[in-house]
Amino acid sequence: MKYTAFNPPALLRNAYLQSILSSNAIRAPRKNPVIDVEQEIIVDGGNGVRLLGLYSPQRSGTSKGLIIFLHGWEGSASSVYILSSGCFFFHAGYDIFRLNLRDHGESHYLNKGLFLGTLIDEAFHSVQEIARLTKRNVFLAGYSMGGNFALRIARRCAEEHIGNLRHVACISPPLDPHKTTAAVDRDRLFRWYFLRKWKRSLRKKQELYPSEYDFTDVLKLKSCLEMTDLMLERYTDFSDRQDYFGRYTLLNDALINIAVPTTIITAEDDPVIPAADFHGLKTNKNTHLIIHRYGGHNGFIEGYHLGTWYDRELLNIFDETQ
Repeated sequence: MKYTAFNPPALLRNAYLQSILSSNAIRAPRKNPVIDVEQEIIVDGGNGVRLLGLYSPQRSGTSKGLIIFLHGWEGSASSVYILSSGCFFFHAGYDIFRLNLRDHGESHYLNKGLFLGTLIDEAFHSVQEIARLTKRNVFLAGYSMGGNFALRIARRCAEEHIGNLRHVACISPPLDPHKTTAAVDRDRLFRWYFLRKWKRSLRKKQELYPSEYDFTDVLKLKSCLEMTDLMLERYTDFSDRQDYFGRYTLLNDALINIAVPTTIITAEDDPVIPAADFHGLKTNKNTHLIIHRYGGHNGFIEGYHLGTWYDRELLNIFDETQ
């Protein structure tokens, strides 16, 4: 696959600036037709699970296809990077579906159980259900943790087909979630950002299900790994964090059987995801790996207009699939 180089201006090359800008409100479209036409849909995730989605079909009734977006950990269907990309692709003629994973966005009330990174069954089942909304081509784009989910969905398609899913795109997906969580804890900025958002999410869950959850001691902890350990011990059957993270680690030959054309985009300077993990990946002909020198985490801001390199490149890929 041919693609243009990502070469941002010198003032935009800092990895932290790239990472911060990806979610900064300065990039949110002032007028976004995706929001103007969105329809709230409760998606069947199987086994009684319900996920909250937002569907934005083209007003004309004709479209090039449907793009499903999966946000990162403690992001949502309304994260800036989702709304920005959604707006870009909507203007390019695609229908947009922004899916909230369990306990993300305003969806905490839908399921009594807690979100876990291992909940691939409900994510896969939901993507299957969403794909049935159209007879046209379907594309899946996952960001950060959503990229990890998207990779597992692409892999599972080898066993359970989604007929009209034509391409999967993954931006800054963590391949080793234990390493990534530890890296978040070592970085003061990322640790503050994710602890604040995770604790806010847990407070929502506790308010909705006070007889099920009391996070008083969890909310006092000061690292993501400490919180993970206590949450796993109290609310899951995982033996420890290694057992838990290992269930959705995607190193070495874990992606060798991917059955859907898949593009993975990452950066050498990502502050929380080691590029070495990608250099060690064994892939097949369906997978194209792009490792840029710059880009930070989920950034790839290519100019002072604050657009992203991956939007433009993925549009070329999706358009060529028509």
